[in-house]
Amino acid sequence: MADAVSVIAAKRDGNTLDSDQIAWMVDAYTRGEVADEQMSALTMAILLRGMNRREIADWTAAMIASGRRMDFSTLARPTVDKHSTGGIGDKITLPLAPLVAACGAAVPQLSGRGLGYTGGTLDKLESIPGWRADLTADEMTRILDDPAVGAVVCAAGADLAPADKKLYALRDVTATVESIPMIAASIMSKKIAEGTGALVLDVKCGSGAFMSTLGDAQELARTMVDLGTDAGVRTVALVTDMNTPLGRTAGNALEVEESVEVLAGGGPADVVELTLALAREMVAAAGLDVDPADKLADGTAMDRWRAMIAAQGGDPDAALPVARHTHEVTAERSGVLTRLDARAVGIAAWRLGAGRERQGQPVQAGAGVRWHAALGDTVTAGQPLLTLCTDTPERFDRALDALTGGWTVEDGSAQERRLILDRIG
Repeated sequence: MADAVSVIAAKRDGNTLDSDQIAWMVDAYTRGEVADEQMSALTMAILLRGMNRREIADWTAAMIASGRRMDFSTLARPTVDKHSTGGIGDKITLPLAPLVAACGAAVPQLSGRGLGYTGGTLDKLESIPGWRADLTADEMTRILDDPAVGAVVCAAGADLAPADKKLYALRDVTATVESIPMIAASIMSKKIAEGTGALVLDVKCGSGAFMSTLGDAQELARTMVDLGTDAGVRTVALVTDMNTPLGRTAGNALEVEESVEVLAGGGPADVVELTLALAREMVAAAGLDVDPADKLADGTAMDRWRAMIAAQGGDPDAALPVARHTHEVTAERSGVLTRLDARAVGIAAWRLGAGRERQGQPVQAGAGVRWHAALGDTVTAGQPLLTLCTDTPERFDRALDALTGGWTVEDGSAQERRLILDRIG
């Protein structure tokens, strides 16, 4: 039988852990038999020494085994989900889920709330009056089985990979979040336990992403694709740019508004491009022969959006919350916008009230940042470049501090943005 000290020492010394050691350690920690300080020593050893493919698969399997697995095998339609590693202005789930449902798939999208400067999908949708994130398994199945809906975006239940929740909280306070094996296992344990038949990953790369370099983003993508494949889930990953924020808004209700514009046939070109790219991957992974662009153009995706929101108690016709105070930032000179830093915009939106500093904190539905030019656009000195939105105007100064040096307007032209950097799987 394994014991915590020998497992920690083995990984500290660079050895490979066997399947029984990993299964015992994760289970014992979840039950409280292994102390926080012992698991924190092991996670630090993993951060420094790494894990091989089999170890990561075993770690993921142990976290899945700590809770229940969902089962959508009774559904008439194939299931496919998407996961993004998080970025600024990343509202893609909102138009994507109903669009893929309109193509004939069932989309069980388990999402989270934001922490820090990356926004949470549930926070965005909760700005819609009446909409609720917490659904039972029966409610999820009923909505997915409804031929008029077929998509659900909701919170993961506490009994889905509970080991991950406990481990993530520990890693957050012990400087061990950055371990690619543990990031991959954290994401994939929940996605595999969710029971989807296929999965498309959007791994962000750049200043506004968790993975700042292309190499790290590719390594994370490959690790997660391997985990999904080994677990029998058809998995593919796109590595996408997050040096520049997506669309024209960062904030909760602001991003819902922009998502509805996309579903109505408009919206920013980059949001449309990435939505369609991910939708095509999801439709293909589900084994369907449909072009999502047709469903976006003919209004079917918008119909599914309205049905999806209503099925979760929301009013798709209700007015969205609007911040009580705004502040405009103007261009200091004329020229071309050649850079808009995603991290700077994200921190500004967070400081305005769109995000939270700790779990459970409320967020402002109307807070955030709207930018009025995309990369390559010509701007004139004095024209509005950014609008900051908040209910608490005392937040403006700290938001403006975050934006200092966050964009560049200069003579010449912007380098063309390459949104999709790689495809893995």
